[in-house]
Amino acid sequence: MANEYLYGAYGHIGDTVAQSAVQAGTTPVYIGTAPVNLIRGYADTGAINNPVKISNLIDAQRKLGYSSDWASFTLCEAMTAHFDNKLGNIGPIYMINVLDPAIHKVELETTKSLSFTGGRCEFKSDTIILDTLVLAEKVEGTDFTIDYNFTKGTVIINSIDPDAPLTGTIVATFSEIDASAIEATDIIGGVTSGGEYSGIGAIALLYPEQNAVANLIAAPGWSEIPAVYNAMIAATQKINGHWDAFAIADIPLESGGSSVDTIELAKAWKTTNAYNSERSKVYWPQVIDSLDRVYHLSTLAMVELMRADFSHGSVPMETCGNKQIPVIRQYFGANSSNRGFDQQTGKELTSNGICTAVAWGGQWVLWGNHTAAYTYGTDVDPRAIFDVNMRMLMHITNSFQREWSPEIDEPMTRALKDRIVNREQEKLDAYVGMGALIGSPAIVFLESENPTGDIMNGDFRWDIQATPTPPLKSASVYVAYTDAGFSVYYEGGE
Repeated sequence: MANEYLYGAYGHIGDTVAQSAVQAGTTPVYIGTAPVNLIRGYADTGAINNPVKISNLIDAQRKLGYSSDWASFTLCEAMTAHFDNKLGNIGPIYMINVLDPAIHKVELETTKSLSFTGGRCEFKSDTIILDTLVLAEKVEGTDFTIDYNFTKGTVIINSIDPDAPLTGTIVATFSEIDASAIEATDIIGGVTSGGEYSGIGAIALLYPEQNAVANLIAAPGWSEIPAVYNAMIAATQKINGHWDAFAIADIPLESGGSSVDTIELAKAWKTTNAYNSERSKVYWPQVIDSLDRVYHLSTLAMVELMRADFSHGSVPMETCGNKQIPVIRQYFGANSSNRGFDQQTGKELTSNGICTAVAWGGQWVLWGNHTAAYTYGTDVDPRAIFDVNMRMLMHITNSFQREWSPEIDEPMTRALKDRIVNREQEKLDAYVGMGALIGSPAIVFLESENPTGDIMNGDFRWDIQATPTPPLKSASVYVAYTDAGFSVYYEGGE
């Protein structure tokens, strides 16, 4: 009999079945901070601790704001990577912003003298809370309007009455946000007994409110904090009690006041901080583009995983390893003297479950196809060797649940049992046909796994065994010298 009360369609990844001795679409979710202080009426837009669907850069600016200060506003990095990418844009994505201007703000108001010319004033700020801007002895909507230019990062104030434009110097007061007030606990968040969701905990709102299943999770700028990484891994397991997801994280460039700017230091940090979940990939170092913008590799990996999935009809059968990224060099921190490493040296990272970026084939590419659980030469569950293994298993469980959830509470007839088997086998065969699985994957309904007690309680189980197609991790050719060719010099030789 089942050891818990079950009600719904469920999917589980079981123990590996190996011959040796011994995953519905891609929905990326980012958690971080966005300059919602630059959005008028932000408090009523659902832009705080809520999954927000973003389809393009203009959409992102309208819903969450934008700033070039990615260190303070970490979600803006992902906005750029997905929607201002010279290699091509890819979306939609979902973002959970935890910055609340009503809470994370400077205590004292700012006073600023503004100079108006021709009824117009423009000044630079990405920390202003636009809703709090007041001009001395003037009334918004009667005397002036407020706008924001996200390209220039400037506040724009225009006179309304062309016959009496604002001129000279006018004193303005406004509040400013304090992004440094955000802590790891804000990113982690949770769910209160009163039903308030925040941070990573707000991922649970995605399915019931938007009918989307999160299957990739990242928090660039924050995932390098062990408590956040652990919360991400916890969140990947049975979202809403059902859905499986995969986390993309980073190893920091600095930790506890010390640099993590060499391969050996990165390896040691990963081990010490147990960044080793089979439900994740971890990246190090960071990279920089031609505009001197510094990216976390986790962000670029999310982009390329999504792009690869899209190329296969949203089936996650291909790793993001060896995919081009729009950067020009590795980045180890402003004060590091490390000039970088090549693909051969990078094996020291990938063989220890750390993915990276290298110059290869005349371009910069992501490098590494393992999960964080992999270490060469150690005993590792075969499913945890490659990212595609785990993501395909998750794709299968998620697909099963989405397909059959509508049938819950329908009569469990013999015909329905067979229809489930036939439909799921049809999907498995299709995965083989497209190269996502190999061999002869099968779904079975076993009597041994469906005792009378379970069936009496309406609990039914199907078992699937599947082998995800491994990536071509290496290709070697062996060439031997032979003197046989010299025979062409002699009479009768060929």
